[in-house]
Amino acid sequence: MKLSLFFFAFIGLLSMARADLTVVQSIEAGGSTNRVTIKIKGERARIEINPESSMIVDTKTGEVITLMPKDKSVLRLSAEKAKDLAYKASVLRKDTDTPIEIATPKPTGKKDKINGYEAEEYVAETPKYRATYWVAKTYPDYQVILRQMKLLQNPAFASARKPMPDYYDFPGLPIRTKITLQGLPEATSTIVSVSQASLADSEFNVPADYAEIHLPEFELRGPVPPGPVPPAAPPTPEKPDGQ
Repeated sequence: MKLSLFFFAFIGLLSMARADLTVVQSIEAGGSTNRVTIKIKGERARIEINPESSMIVDTKTGEVITLMPKDKSVLRLSAEKAKDLAYKASVLRKDTDTPIEIATPKPTGKKDKINGYEAEEYVAETPKYRATYWVAKTYPDYQVILRQMKLLQNPAFASARKPMPDYYDFPGLPIRTKITLQGLPEATSTIVSVSQASLADSEFNVPADYAEIHLPEFELRGPVPPGPVPPAAPPTPEKPDGQ
C-alpha cells in the first residue's frame, strides 16, 4: 500500500518545471489516511510519506532513490531497473492488459467548499475508470502550480501511471481528486497546503551516513507444468483355484 501511495502522490504532483514547490496532501486509500509531502526543485522531486521513508526522483535521468531513515539506508534504482521492476510487479499482479482509456474531465455544475476554497466538480469517466476533480478557481497562483502538477511523461514510470489521473489545463487548482479504478480501492487526495518557497539542494541528496542496500536479482517464474502421468499398472490376473 505504501508503494502505491508513493506513486499516487508522485504522478499527481510531479512536474518538469524548474521552480521550487512544496505540496502537502492527505491521501485516503484502502481504509487508511496518510499525509504526503512532495518537494520539487528543478527536475528532481522528493516524496515523503509519514516519517518512515522518502523517495527522491531525478526526472532527467529516471533514477529513483528510496531513503529509510530508521535504518539509515538507501536503495538506488536506475531508470532501466525501475522500469524492469515495475514490469515484473505488473506481471505478478496479472496486470498486463492494454492501457485503460482515460476520458477528458467535464464540468458537472456541482459546487462545494474544500479547505476554505469554493470548488467546482469535474468528472472523467469510462466503463473501468472514474476521476472526480474539485477545482478551486480562486486558488493563488494556480496557473504556476498547475504547470508543476502536469502528468509526468517519463517512460520509466509508464507501468505505474496506468491508474493515475491526468492533469489538464483546469481553470483553477484541483484541490481534491478522487480516483475509482475497477479492481482497486478508491483513493482520495486532498491538498492541505502549497508553498513556492526556495528549497535547499540538500533535500534531494542522500545523507553521507546512509548505507546502500541492493535488491536481490530475481526472475519471474510461472507454475511448473506437471510431468506426464505414468500409465496405471495392469491388474495382476487372478490364478484359478488350486494352482
